[in-house]
Amino acid sequence: MKKLHLGVGKCYLPGWTNVDISNTIRADVYANALSLPYDRESFDLIYASHILEHFNKNLVLAALTHWRDLLKDGGILRLAVPDFEAIVAHYIHYHDISKLFGLLYGGQDSLYNSHCSGFDTTFLTILLKKVGFKEIRSWDWRTTEHAEYDDYSQAYLPHMDKENGRLMSLNLEAIK
Repeated sequence: MKKLHLGVGKCYLPGWTNVDISNTIRADVYANALSLPYDRESFDLIYASHILEHFNKNLVLAALTHWRDLLKDGGILRLAVPDFEAIVAHYIHYHDISKLFGLLYGGQDSLYNSHCSGFDTTFLTILLKKVGFKEIRSWDWRTTEHAEYDDYSQAYLPHMDKENGRLMSLNLEAIK
C-alpha cells in the first residue's frame, strides 16, 4: 500500500511518504500540498492531519481536488481538522477562548501556521462530495496504523486527557 502523509509537522510516519512545506521539519519531500510532485492515482491512502484549515476558502476545494486526483480508485483520503462544533461547545461551557486559540487560529509561530478555514462534519462532508468523493465516514485515531504517533487528530481538552476530555479534532475519511 502506497501512503502519503501531508503536513508532517512533528509527526514523521515511518513507511509513509512524508511531505511538509517547511524544510525545518523532518520530511521525505518538501512541497506545497497544492502542487505535489506525484502522478495522478499514485496513492492508496493520503493522510492530512490539521493542514486543510491552513488554506483559505478559495483553496480548500483546490486542495481536496488535487488530493483526490492523487488517489487510486477506491483510495482513501483521511482528514483531521479542528472540529468547529466541539470548539463552540467548549467555549459555551467554559467561556475561555485562551484554550481554543490554537484550534481557531493556529500557532502563528511561522509563516505557514495560521488557520484560514473552519469545518464541522456537515460542511466538510459537503465539500468532499462536491469534489467527487463517494463514501464519507468518521474514523477513530485509536484504530489506525498511525495511532501510536500522537498528532492533532488526537487533540483533547483538557489537554491530553484522552479518557475524560473532549476530542477537538474532526476526523473524516473519504473514499474516491
